[in-house]
Amino acid sequence: MASSSKSSIVAMAASLLLISLMAPLVRSDASDHRYKPGDAVPLYANKVGPFHNPSETYRYFDLPFCPPPDLKEKKEALGEVLNGDRLVSAPYKLDFLVERESEQVCKKTLSREHVEQFRKAVAKDYYFQMYYDDLPIWGFIGKVDKEGKADPSEYKYYLYKLIHFDVLYNKDYVIEINVRTDPNALVDLTEDKPVEAEFMYTVKWKETIIPFDKRMDKYSQTSSLPHHLEIHWFSIINSCVTVLLLTGFLATILMRVLKNDFVKYAHDEEAADDQEETGWKYIHGDVFRYPKNKSLFAAALGSGTQLFALTIFIFILALVGVFYPYNRGALFTALVVIYALTSGIAGYTATSFYCQLEGSNWVRNLLLTGCLFCGPLFLTFCFLNTVAIVYTATAALPFGTIVVIVLIWGLVTSPLLVLGGIAGKNSKFEFQAPCRTTKYPREIPPLPWYRGTLPQMAMAGFLPFSAIYIELYYIFASVWGHRIYTIYSILFIVFIILLIVTAFITVALTYFQLAAEDHEWWWRSFLCGGSTGLFIYGYCLYYYCARSDMSGFMQTSFFFGYMACICYGFFLMLGTVGFRASLLFVRHIYRSIKCE
Repeated sequence: MASSSKSSIVAMAASLLLISLMAPLVRSDASDHRYKPGDAVPLYANKVGPFHNPSETYRYFDLPFCPPPDLKEKKEALGEVLNGDRLVSAPYKLDFLVERESEQVCKKTLSREHVEQFRKAVAKDYYFQMYYDDLPIWGFIGKVDKEGKADPSEYKYYLYKLIHFDVLYNKDYVIEINVRTDPNALVDLTEDKPVEAEFMYTVKWKETIIPFDKRMDKYSQTSSLPHHLEIHWFSIINSCVTVLLLTGFLATILMRVLKNDFVKYAHDEEAADDQEETGWKYIHGDVFRYPKNKSLFAAALGSGTQLFALTIFIFILALVGVFYPYNRGALFTALVVIYALTSGIAGYTATSFYCQLEGSNWVRNLLLTGCLFCGPLFLTFCFLNTVAIVYTATAALPFGTIVVIVLIWGLVTSPLLVLGGIAGKNSKFEFQAPCRTTKYPREIPPLPWYRGTLPQMAMAGFLPFSAIYIELYYIFASVWGHRIYTIYSILFIVFIILLIVTAFITVALTYFQLAAEDHEWWWRSFLCGGSTGLFIYGYCLYYYCARSDMSGFMQTSFFFGYMACICYGFFLMLGTVGFRASLLFVRHIYRSIKCE
């Protein structure tokens, strides 16, 4: 009784933890945003950072701005902290329907150190981000005057000291806010000397007819502009043409070849028994021989299946509108919670398949499954979090957040992984092989170089990558830039196309491999299916060098570090898709012939 009560308490604690984490995924009610004239509307300063380095952000008051007398930090959800948000009360007062004209925030003397700090920030195109009634605000902190100056030493550096807030309202609601900086109200930062700075702001209110529930549409319309949609639809048409050509090729060539093979093998069975077999029938006694390193193979399949389930659930949430623009941290929260909840899928799939392959040490297989994706991700996080701590950036996770993630892993992920593993071990499924496996493996004949693993992976990864590369730019510009991406329906179509192309190209290459009497197709099909992940990582290098202005050690390490983890996840997921498709195909063709 005691043990059952303890386990129920742990389960209840884990459930409450997950429920509290999922709370930010729900839209706030309109009644939370209703104000009377003169009411204080929450305005939070979030962060500052170089415009071209989205991961390199710092706390707003790391720069020597005027802090409010009652500086308070906003309590943030897990996803917001993972996103690098650090909201604190802003020095401006934007009370509902209260206009202000050149109101002084503070007047201070900037020391030489402060002037140098601001000048470096202006030179790096620092922007600030705030939230007013949960509406995002951006602006640059200053400007560099380069006009008519060829030598960088002649550049003039200025800090904006007057901010205009233009707020739109509808009855009792704040609908929209825009920020302008006054180009004539400047503080000269060019010289290393103390300067006087008087920071001011102006607030104007204007009525609008836009309803409250439409106020976020402004932020999603940029990705739905006609010329953007044309490019997205061109991407889909391009991908569909690729799929049609590929499926047409497979349907005509493979089906015709297979039909001829079936006729030939049926004729051979009626002919003399001593006639030598050739082609893929020749290796029927070896094709279902279990792969080398079967524990690692089963763990890879389990991790890939979990990541596939995670992706599907994320798409479901996106399509129902959970990830609306600037729902701070919603995506990170969903990723953490759903990954934790789907760990049972990884445990079940890996252990079940491992036992089908007559594996005996299922506990070690379960540990390998748990570490296969989380291990590299954890090591990458440790390195990058250390870099962020050295830079004192907001990307550095606080100790409390790390404790929460460890608790999720310990109370939710690990128990579900073990439960899934126990269920998989007790599933009693047998590996359904249409042909008996011989005692000794046949020798694989010498094959030309282009039938090797690496050339086959290059061929297998190119077609799926070509079907998605146009859409990749928009995703990268959203994740590693300031572009907003909201066309999840198009992204879902592209994802389905990616799965179809991956499955078909892997099946085709598996057939050609078997026809060449090479029976070691298990790992090859997985590697060929997952090779698209390597192409995506190659695209990362192109994007970093040619399509972005990212720079600096921190941003570079964050970009290539976390993209390596994402591409590794794609490798596992698409490798699982490729292997599952090949397994169905191989079972089908060997059921269709008479195996001795």
